[in-house]
Amino acid sequence: QVQLVETGGGLVQAGGSLRLSCAASGRTFRRDVLGWFRQAPGKEREFVAAITWSGGSTYYADSVKGRFTISRDNAKDTVNVQMNSLKPEDTAVYYCAAKTRGDLSGVYSVTGYDYWGQGTQVTVSA
Repeated sequence: QVQLVETGGGLVQAGGSLRLSCAASGRTFRRDVLGWFRQAPGKEREFVAAITWSGGSTYYADSVKGRFTISRDNAKDTVNVQMNSLKPEDTAVYYCAAKTRGDLSGVYSVTGYDYWGQGTQVTVSA
């Protein structure tokens, strides 16, 4: 059974930092694009960041650029996102996702990804 499991969520004050991790099992994603999305209450799921299989290219939503850093460890089949300077508007459930189709089309889109984790809650207090 293929699983993506996120860890590292929690409650933090504005200006603080959190590091989310996502571990894959049941299948390797070493050749796939891995991404992070988030969904706030009453809002649609939105793209946060993505990284190519080699780590050579990264993509960020404008709202997190300069504050979040995505990375991956292919030896461990994990993807991480370091979140700094957190704001209350970053509050959401964060999901990791894997894009197994080989091209980069849809890298910013929910529909571009094939596997999803169950999500981890991040709450940023003012």
